[in-house]
Amino acid sequence: MKNGYFRLVSDGGGFGLEIKAPRDGGENVRIKEVTDYLALCNVICDISALKNAVTEGKDTVLHLGAGACPRENMRYQLYTADDNMSVTARFYAPSSTGEKMSPEEFLNDLKFRQVRFGIQEENIRRALAGEAYCTDIVVALGQEPKQGKDAFIEYFFNTDPKARPTMKEDGSVDFFNLNTISHCKAGDVLAKLTPAVNGEDGMNVLGTRIKPREVKNAVLRCGKNIDISDDRLVLTSRVSGHATLVEGQVFVSDVLAVENVDNSTGNIEYEGSVEVHGNVQSNFSVKAQGNIIVDGLVEGAYLEAGGDIIIARGMAGMSKGEIKAKGNIVAKFFENAKASAGGYITTESILHSNVMAGSEITVGGKRGFITGGNVVAANQIKVKTLGSSMGASTVVEVGADPLIKQELAQLQKNAAEIDKQLKSIEPIIVSYAMKRRQGMQLSPEQMQYLSTLAKAREQKQKELAEVNGHLEELQQVLEQQKQAQVIVTGEVFPGTKIVIGDVSMVVQTSMKYCKFVKLRGDVKMVGI
Repeated sequence: MKNGYFRLVSDGGGFGLEIKAPRDGGENVRIKEVTDYLALCNVICDISALKNAVTEGKDTVLHLGAGACPRENMRYQLYTADDNMSVTARFYAPSSTGEKMSPEEFLNDLKFRQVRFGIQEENIRRALAGEAYCTDIVVALGQEPKQGKDAFIEYFFNTDPKARPTMKEDGSVDFFNLNTISHCKAGDVLAKLTPAVNGEDGMNVLGTRIKPREVKNAVLRCGKNIDISDDRLVLTSRVSGHATLVEGQVFVSDVLAVENVDNSTGNIEYEGSVEVHGNVQSNFSVKAQGNIIVDGLVEGAYLEAGGDIIIARGMAGMSKGEIKAKGNIVAKFFENAKASAGGYITTESILHSNVMAGSEITVGGKRGFITGGNVVAANQIKVKTLGSSMGASTVVEVGADPLIKQELAQLQKNAAEIDKQLKSIEPIIVSYAMKRRQGMQLSPEQMQYLSTLAKAREQKQKELAEVNGHLEELQQVLEQQKQAQVIVTGEVFPGTKIVIGDVSMVVQTSMKYCKFVKLRGDVKMVGI
């Protein structure tokens, strides 16, 4: 394939424009390219005749005038990419009285034009030897930076805090298959770190280095009962128990198992997890840094867990029982009790209780009712029957968590303060750097001060990155809470109060199969 091209030649009556047709599917001569070239040569041409000659697609000579053929040496046009990563040339044939350009002449011209890197000498020599006129020839090509790889950690246990228990066909919880605990044995590998790989600089055709993006590093963090390899790349469990991931740190807890919590055990406070195969009697307490699992009933007792709380037969609070979990809560029922979870709560009924969840509350199963009390969730409450035909005071609330808003405001304040400190450090470092470039000798005290400032800047930049990362996480949480809703899969009774964010409504008439959302500043009922 060869593009068509043109050149000035002598003809019988003076001189003309020779037009060579393309070969083997090459590109035809560009009219504008010809007219621009002739303008540079101060030669006038009949545009209509030129177009006709090109359209015919045959080798031809278009007579231009009397006199000797102008002496025009080989010309070229350079096109540099916007990002300076490539340079393309189009060569134009010399007139029949002109001279060709040697590869050395062209290479010298490139250097004069500051093109220093990635010169495609073989392309240039081949194009000039083969008379590749009116053809795009890549004459210089930059080198893209080789991007590095971020460090990443692979965990070999379930780290999903939103894991849900198995549900039966009737919608009730299968307490024998909860899928909420990641068991491990002594010697099990819990996590592996693949370190970051730094990238390599690239370079544009002007010789300017192009930096790859900065890679993200990571470190393995762990608590007790875990061994970390000498190269700090592998975490191994030292004991049999269960593994959890809390704020980027791996924990392994062994489990304390008891039959009942009563006079035989007294109150329990344990660093790991606690399993109660029977009941927790009234007035006793169980505190665990891990999970609490109760196979029986919890009466008017106090339970507090750093992880999840699971109560197979539910909680009869007797108006004094309370449970708190930083993770999730799964219980058969709540009656005259208080419960709060940092994650979700799943149950089959809530009766005259105050229940609060950091994400959502699901009340399903055969009964699936919320009657009386106050039930609060950040994102969603899903229930089968809401309220009571007897008019029991029932309030359900969803929407933005005020604690998150307070934390967000504080983080924004912290970020502004750190940024202010960085801006006060930067000019001093720049000033010292300029003095050194100008050849000024710094005293040992000044060098020490400069080193201290550099370390302080690095520390503040790290702190700012951590604060900004946390800000982004909280903003995502608030964004999710804007879609807060109450879903009723059965019936909602009159007198029930629905609160979404800062607005509320009291249900006036019985409604079925509906959900409540915040719409145009009010609580509205819409169909499911």
